[in-house]
Amino acid sequence: MEFFAWSMLAAGLGMGLGSFGTGIGQGMAIRSACEGVARNPGASGKILTTMMIGLAMIESLAIYVFVVAMIILFANPFTDQVVQLLTK
Repeated sequence: MEFFAWSMLAAGLGMGLGSFGTGIGQGMAIRSACEGVARNPGASGKILTTMMIGLAMIESLAIYVFVVAMIILFANPFTDQVVQLLTK
């Protein structure tokens, strides 16, 4: 396979794995927050705040994966070297 095809495959797999992991993490966080509120409704404000901060941290991981995938696709630092090797 060509270098650019591998780049597309790597970006797609990276986005898939990153989205899968963050989705599982967010689901587990929300489940735990719901269980905590069910056990102690008086602490729902603190639990909600902590959960929102945690979800923002988890979501930032998905954004980092997206940025790396876009770099691989559109701003790949090895593009010039590969093009030079292919034109020889």
